[in-house]
Amino acid sequence: MGEFDLIARYFTRPVPTGGAVALGVGDDCALLTPRPGMQLAVSSDMLVAGRHFFADTDPEGLGHKALAVNLSDLAACGARPLAFTLALALPALDAPWLAAFARGLLALADAHGCTLMGGDTTRGPLNLCITVFGEVPAGQALLRSGAAAGDDIWVSGQLGDARLALLALQGEIKLPPTALAAARLRLERPTPRVALGQVLRGVASAALDVSDGLLGDLNHLLRASGVGADIDLTQTSKLIAAHALFTGASACFDSDLRQQCTLAGGDDYELVFTAPAAQRSAVLQAGADCGVAVTRIGTTSAQPGLRLWDAQGQLQPLRHASFDHFAP
Repeated sequence: MGEFDLIARYFTRPVPTGGAVALGVGDDCALLTPRPGMQLAVSSDMLVAGRHFFADTDPEGLGHKALAVNLSDLAACGARPLAFTLALALPALDAPWLAAFARGLLALADAHGCTLMGGDTTRGPLNLCITVFGEVPAGQALLRSGAAAGDDIWVSGQLGDARLALLALQGEIKLPPTALAAARLRLERPTPRVALGQVLRGVASAALDVSDGLLGDLNHLLRASGVGADIDLTQTSKLIAAHALFTGASACFDSDLRQQCTLAGGDDYELVFTAPAAQRSAVLQAGADCGVAVTRIGTTSAQPGLRLWDAQGQLQPLRHASFDHFAP
């Protein structure tokens, strides 16, 4: 099987009629036709073997995650998914691996009406690069730069399991098998909050997704908006997904580890967003409409910087750093 046979067998599908994709896989370029009054939202993410995922990662889950991390960017922008391209480098042609990878990738694509419309394949170290295209009404995209002093800070869903799974797989902690399986599912099959992002248009003032860790990603939003933040640690403690899962592993799951996973874990692909206090009911309703918990963890401030406050009203140090590919 050659390169073009590979593309035809695993990644070529009929283009849905009536959608935004006018021409899909097979030509030098695909053609995308957004609806009138819409802006295109475009994002790219790369997953590299040994850096972003383990060599033994289930290929079906890897296909899911490769697209999910890009859909999460669209969610943070409030955009509706339209289509995506896939650039795939493979060390060798492995038909069972490809079949499973394509199954996971295309199942998530179908769930969000997102059409694979082109890309590239080559031989090389395993590397996956997806560029996703979405649409958002002109002028309504959620940006990192829209927060104002006094806004509430919210987080969707729960945080921490992905980091726990990573620590366990790296041998830094030990978890019961059932707990590890549950946490690893969150690491390898994240749920992009696409519906929530769209409902938050006109409600949230700024947003981004939590990919490298809550505090690190929140700092990007604060800098872009020119504000600071005060975070209530009694509220962030409610975000960790592992309370029930790890009651039997309390010896390894101490308070410092909880805080590390919650505040700096990464790979969660939840949304952190701001909204005026007057929108609290609308935010809660948006979460309820989408079946996603939303937790208010603090407020933005005109005073620059990010501050953490404990239950006694004492300022706490920032002990955990979020992920950075080029950090020493």
